[in-house]
Amino acid sequence: MADNYLENHYEDYLKRKAAWEKGHHKKCGKDISAPVRPDDEAL
Repeated sequence: MADNYLENHYEDYLKRKAAWEKGHHKKCGKDISAPVRPDDEAL
């Protein structure tokens, strides 16, 4: 096998994953930031 075979495929995987996550959250209308809690939340 070629040198850096796994490294190259892992980099490609990370690029595809980032593109999918960006598109997925855009389609769903979800914000990927931390959830916001209401100030008066009862514990």
